[in-house]
Amino acid sequence: MIGRLRVHDRYVARSALVTVAMAWAVLLGFDLIVALVGALDDIGKGSYGFADAVLQTVLTAPRRAYELFPTAAVIGCLLGLGSLASGSELIALRSVGLSRLRITVSVLAALAVLTLAMIVVGETLGPSGERAAQSLAARARGADAVSASWSGLWAREGEVYLNARDVLVREAEPVPQVEMVGVRLFELGPDGRLTGIARARRAVHDAGGWTLFDVRRIRIGESSATAVELASETWPSRLDGDTLVASVSRPRYMPSSRLRAGIEYMRRNGVDPGPYEAAYWARWFYPFNVLALCLAAMPFAFGPLRSGGFGKRLFAGIMFGLVFFLLNRLAVNLAGVYGLDMRLANALPPLTMLAISGWLFRRRG
Repeated sequence: MIGRLRVHDRYVARSALVTVAMAWAVLLGFDLIVALVGALDDIGKGSYGFADAVLQTVLTAPRRAYELFPTAAVIGCLLGLGSLASGSELIALRSVGLSRLRITVSVLAALAVLTLAMIVVGETLGPSGERAAQSLAARARGADAVSASWSGLWAREGEVYLNARDVLVREAEPVPQVEMVGVRLFELGPDGRLTGIARARRAVHDAGGWTLFDVRRIRIGESSATAVELASETWPSRLDGDTLVASVSRPRYMPSSRLRAGIEYMRRNGVDPGPYEAAYWARWFYPFNVLALCLAAMPFAFGPLRSGGFGKRLFAGIMFGLVFFLLNRLAVNLAGVYGLDMRLANALPPLTMLAISGWLFRRRG
């Protein structure tokens, strides 16, 4: 009997995985097409061409697959189990001893493997691909800024070369506030000779321009060098923050290690790490959100979708994903506004949906 149940477990898991893969492929394909169409608008800027647009879009595919997986998982689960229910296969499985809980566990166990793979992608291929795509676009469009994974950010303005160990971006109006950490400026003369070096603990760009903090400048003459230290100074640079924003990853595209480092740095300097905290805890709650969302949809597979067609199941899956997305966004935004714990904000939507799902499961049992 145990052997037969294991066969049924594999059958249910395979049915769900096939439909999840199909839904995932459709969503990812559509998202890539939309991204490619958007990238085509930049063709002609500098040396940016069609091949660059295609390569940039392909490089972002791992990050897009990571973000779309929760929606694809719930749509695929509802399509797969809904199809089994409409064909009375779920009834047959129940008749040989499989409970609704056992069928649900079979599906979630298969999804757990894919979720684990997506966690790895979200920490490795996703951020690195996004960074490579942004660097490719910046170089091809002629922007004098490029993000390197080991040496930080490099930028050029005229005869001044800039290197920053890390770059933090905070959304603000009218322009995003960009803060560079561990800044070095190398100034060259008309003959290409090094004429000055400046080090700053940080540099901040806002609507008023650039400001350097804790600066040490060294002026290099023909046969001498002089040093001066300043608490802060205005840097008269035309290097705009938008160029740097386009050359570095936004918080939600960063690996959790960089997010954690950014949060600690901001806290040490009395800066609100809101966007970084939201992205950091979203990474930790990602597997829980995927499994909770699919588990919350299970009562609909055993209930109303038994007599429904493909369109009804597809609509239910899309609505489930949309409602969860709106609840999650609302909770995170409210937590940011009122200074609430981001862990609570990320846990509340899946727990709410699980509670509703459990109530529906018992009611239809």
